[in-house]
Amino acid sequence: MIKHNGNVFYTHPKVYEPAEDTFLLAENLNIKRRDEVLEIGTGTGLIAITCAQKSRKVVATDINKYAVKCALKNTISNRTYNVELREGNLFKPVEGEKFDLILFNTPYLPTDEEEKIDEELNDAWDGGTNGRATIDQFLEGVKEHLKENGRVQLVQSSLSNNDKTIAKLEELGFEAEITARQKAFFEEIVVITGTLKE
Repeated sequence: MIKHNGNVFYTHPKVYEPAEDTFLLAENLNIKRRDEVLEIGTGTGLIAITCAQKSRKVVATDINKYAVKCALKNTISNRTYNVELREGNLFKPVEGEKFDLILFNTPYLPTDEEEKIDEELNDAWDGGTNGRATIDQFLEGVKEHLKENGRVQLVQSSLSNNDKTIAKLEELGFEAEITARQKAFFEEIVVITGTLKE
């Protein structure tokens, strides 16, 4: 169990426990009171619950069924009833829906085959050999799920090529920049924020 901003979050051994990257995003959210928010990869639900207390509605998804159950327990215990939880990969659970803000603490660590683990937690950090496998998939689908002037915020690492993400967002019609940074052991963790141009 952990505490953050007056909320209590239960954890689960098969769910990514909130860490520096989670808190960096939580402290640098580009959120508005009337926003409808999508969070992909919600884990314990810490980001979704933080957003729910500052916005109209949050849809939070995770590929890990244990994460969805853990996040549900946390939404109930923190009385955040404007969070809807769905199980599934990336944008599959929200086909045809659009949001004001999309958030994703991506699996950004470069991971070789021998580094993979055979359990649900692997999906939380395994970014493929260059750290970009899931990031690139996410970027391909993000624009079609955003409303006009929508925003996206994603967390990634200097190990997974921040410049490439910013360039890709700009290609897609976003104004994009790094809006928060934090040094970690052998990398820098960043929040990249993109806003669709009018």
